[in-house]
Amino acid sequence: MACFANGEGRSILLNMVKAIQGHKEYLGEVDGLIGDGDHGMNMNKGFTLYAEELGEDAVTFSDGLFDLGALLLNRIGGSMGPIYGTVFMEMSDAANEMEEVDLPLFAAMMRAGLEGLYDIVDARPGDKTLVDTLHPAVQSLDADARQGTAFRDALANMRAAAEAGWKSTESLMARYGRSARLGERSRGVPDAGATSCKLILWAMAEGIEALLR
Repeated sequence: MACFANGEGRSILLNMVKAIQGHKEYLGEVDGLIGDGDHGMNMNKGFTLYAEELGEDAVTFSDGLFDLGALLLNRIGGSMGPIYGTVFMEMSDAANEMEEVDLPLFAAMMRAGLEGLYDIVDARPGDKTLVDTLHPAVQSLDADARQGTAFRDALANMRAAAEAGWKSTESLMARYGRSARLGERSRGVPDAGATSCKLILWAMAEGIEALLR
């Protein structure tokens, strides 16, 4: 069964950092359409700080997720710090320091991240939040893990599910956050959190694919 070494997590984590850094302006523009416009700035600040503090050190995927999550939780503004911090730290805990990460374990990590998020927010699919990206990605991984799908194919399916979930937010009405005050006027624009979540999941998948053996 295909897997990747937990100890090679540095390249996955830095791929996630690069995805946020490369799209900080876009995330700010999306957020500015119906929010306060600081999503790109805050996310870039947190992910860049993580990369700077990591330096040249090696790190496991699970430890890196925990450290990134803790930094986001404690050191960036807005609602996204606690949200992403919780997701990443719960994913880390679910890895249980395993030396190798296969599809069932990765699916369990993602499921733990989503369930941890559900413990701190009321948003659910259809509410125009990052849940609309994360939830279908987790469902896709769970289904592929049960069916014994090849890890590489499951990652492709996860990316497609995340993309579809992100796109769905454009037609939804916001129910949480600053954009919820706009009511029907919040339709027609994708959610900023759903957008950053798609970028992160795609970057994570690409990083994992490069390490599969």
